[in-house]
Amino acid sequence: MLRHFVLPLLALAASCTSQKQAPVTLPEIPIAGPEEVQASPVKPPETDHVAVPPSQAIYGPKLVRTNLSGIPITFVTFDTRTHQLKVADQANGPGSRWADAEAAGRATGGIAAINGGFFTPEGKPLGIVVSSEGRAGSLNRSSLGSGWYVGGNSPSLLRNAAGSAATDLLQSGPFLVEHGKAVGGLSKANSSARTFIGWDGGTRWFIARSGSCSLADLAQALAGSETGGVKARSVLNLDGGRSSDLWVSSSVQGGPLSERPFWNKPVRNFVVLVPRS
Repeated sequence: MLRHFVLPLLALAASCTSQKQAPVTLPEIPIAGPEEVQASPVKPPETDHVAVPPSQAIYGPKLVRTNLSGIPITFVTFDTRTHQLKVADQANGPGSRWADAEAAGRATGGIAAINGGFFTPEGKPLGIVVSSEGRAGSLNRSSLGSGWYVGGNSPSLLRNAAGSAATDLLQSGPFLVEHGKAVGGLSKANSSARTFIGWDGGTRWFIARSGSCSLADLAQALAGSETGGVKARSVLNLDGGRSSDLWVSSSVQGGPLSERPFWNKPVRNFVVLVPRS
């Protein structure tokens, strides 16, 4: 009986092992050649450029004195199609070449000038500066170096321009206005005179000096404002307080003017408004 039971099992096992398994077909996975692989695009520096209509009028440099939210402000407005801002640095330290904005402006062919970025007690730039004198300073990662003025044929205010090849470059900060809105987190204390650079995102700019105010109050006053045809879309703070110095020549409509209290201290660099050649 056992013999009759085992023989069928052996026959069944033999029949199972003798069957061939069907081949498994894997789906083809296309492999891109070197010419088909696209590199990730490099993100350009963040900027606030806007398109400029070809019909937009060109305004000559103009002095405008006004009051925004109770803060007296003196503006010099201009168009970069006819004028530009140049950085004037003093390699040997504050006051080594120019005592004030007027001296710096006149010596460099300017029609207006304002004090520039921050500097150390030893007179070294607190941030990177590029001018006709060459490159000076080192990268400042604090809020006082959170923005950049980049000169040239297409000037702009940027968050990051450390690798720029521009011949005029000034690191300062903080930003007061970005995209037309007041920047948050600015100090509401330390009321003082302020100087700053503004841009509408196109070709219209201003340099300006305010009366005593906090950074937060100034940002709120400037946000959404328009002065002399220039909308405050981006505004970058410069060194203020006893460094605040604005000079405007008689070549500017509404000039001349000089706003520099006698207690001011010499500064390291200036931003000078000059005609385009």
